[in-house]
Amino acid sequence: MTSAPETLREARGFARLWTASTTSAFGSYVTILAVQVLVVDVLAGNAFDVGLVNAARWLPYLLFGLLVGVLVDRMRRRPLLVATDLLSAIALAAIPVLSALGHLNVAWLIGLMIVFGSCRVVGDAAFQSYVPRLVPARLLGPAHARIDQSDAVAQASGPALAGALVSWLGAPVAVLVDAVSYLVSAVLIATVRVVEEAPRTALRARGIGREIGEGLRWIYRHPTLRPLTISTHLWFVCSAVAGAVMTPFALRTLHLSAATLGLALAAAGVGALVGASLAVGLGERLGAGRVVIAARVGTGLAWVLMAAAPLALPDGPTAGSWGGGAPWVVFALGQLLLGLCMGSENANEMAYQQTATPDRLQGRMAATKRSINRAMIVVAAPLGGLLGDAAGFGTALALAGAALVLVAVVSLGTGLRGARLGDEYTSRGEALSPGAPPR
Repeated sequence: MTSAPETLREARGFARLWTASTTSAFGSYVTILAVQVLVVDVLAGNAFDVGLVNAARWLPYLLFGLLVGVLVDRMRRRPLLVATDLLSAIALAAIPVLSALGHLNVAWLIGLMIVFGSCRVVGDAAFQSYVPRLVPARLLGPAHARIDQSDAVAQASGPALAGALVSWLGAPVAVLVDAVSYLVSAVLIATVRVVEEAPRTALRARGIGREIGEGLRWIYRHPTLRPLTISTHLWFVCSAVAGAVMTPFALRTLHLSAATLGLALAAAGVGALVGASLAVGLGERLGAGRVVIAARVGTGLAWVLMAAAPLALPDGPTAGSWGGGAPWVVFALGQLLLGLCMGSENANEMAYQQTATPDRLQGRMAATKRSINRAMIVVAAPLGGLLGDAAGFGTALALAGAALVLVAVVSLGTGLRGARLGDEYTSRGEALSPGAPPR
């Protein structure tokens, strides 16, 4: 019988999964900037168009995300990861092809984002539920911190590179970087040699509704997963509003170029790297729930700080010479704080929900939560764009930040405040006394 790994280095297959995640994350940060610049500058879209494109990326979560959770729990997860990475690469590669043919417009971009999102709804659920099969419960916190650290490095360098690529090659061609990254990820995951159990049930329609209901009950009746999940839903509402207006705010209000916007977004990656490096220690000292709540207060304040950039520091004599002047500094500081908070939060949230959930429910837990989170984006992103067009981009950004601070403060009165890693269950569903370390 093989003994459980003592370190992540000994966890078979994790290094390749981590490398695959890092590679695709690097490309994704290029696409995040390139697609939004494509809508605003190349296709002459407004904030509402940005919101529609953002919403299209997440629409599949709303349409069939709950069903995906059942699918992932019934199938081997590695083949799903490989297939969805390959299809994601094809969907992204279609963007520069259509652009070269002169057929690319907002409608085509929305359609391709729906296809891409359909791949990711399956791939994301499979990835989240695959990690606990490679890593024992007590190493999940460090594992997610490691993934977040490499993601932060990608976030720090990806936007800066994206800005340069967009300025040099144009936004459509820059998306090819992400397409290649998914191809590399597919090859790496295909070479992971970890034996998975055979599907526990055949792929039949019978019982799907019951299994979806079981996943919903697990999340929304759990004393700590319930407040964590609800507050995360509201985080995504606020984030969707901020995401819809942030790029138009930077390009049109602060008059940043694609290159200087990329540099500002890279500051979030630096903050995320620091936050992810501190995440495990903060979670052990303060508790995962308290770290999540504090990080969400900080995230809201970061958006408010960015919104204040043109008001607190009007353009100085150096503005325009490099794409922003003093307001760019405030905007970049807001991005730095945003990354710091998100980096420290994510590892604690992911590790807690995985250690609190038995393996047979991992796919449904991940897909259910992510599906409803992304459904919030589908609804809120276009509304955020409309709010930005009507009230001003900075106003919408500030309102999103204030709302998230309120959500976090309310969470202090729930069971989330006392959530700690190791409470109640290990990843295999073994009952533990509250506060006991996972076996």
